Amino acid sequence: MQAETLSGGFADPAIASAAAFRQVMEAMARPGTIHTLTGAAPPAPLSPATGAVLLTLCDPDTPVHLAGALDCNAVRAWVAFHTGAPVVGPSHCMFAVGGWNDLAPLSAYQIGTPQYPDRSATLIVQVEKLEPHGATLSGPGIKGTHSLSLPETRAFQKNAGHFPLGLDFIFTSGDHVAALPRTTVVNQTGAI
Repeated sequence: MQAETLSGGFADPAIASAAAFRQVMEAMARPGTIHTLTGAAPPAPLSPATGAVLLTLCDPDTPVHLAGALDCNAVRAWVAFHTGAPVVGPSHCMFAVGGWNDLAPLSAYQIGTPQYPDRSATLIVQVEKLEPHGATLSGPGIKGTHSLSLPETRAFQKNAGHFPLGLDFIFTSGDHVAALPRTTVVNQTGAI
């Protein structure tokens, strides 16, 4: 087994995963806010924040779909060794990881059912940068509005229309993370 596969996990898994979990949950509870995630050093092309999210949220019972450049031997081996999560196709995953264009089409992922809306996928989207400007966000967890640089707005508007069904999104860039749950209303800049 290559050293790259064995390294890059949390140095102190109990403490680091608890801290990362808190940051991810804070991002979900306050859509559009940007948080820092540290402690993971996954193989390229995974970002440190993406690695930390995977280490925190994935286990042998959470199937993962790797899209685009992230679907490579180094990432597959790292995910398998550190989380035990099976790598599956998009229609069977609980988490999908990749760049925005690589994750298309969004219709490939489970959005839950009326009886079980929680049986939907969460997409972990690696973006070039996360900035507190761009699309205007409102809804639960947001006092007034927040802004976040999103790859587009229409897909998120359509997703919110499925509520209580729909996809949840976690965005990562370097060691930063932000989230966009399905309850968030997304408008173009200044369009509220």
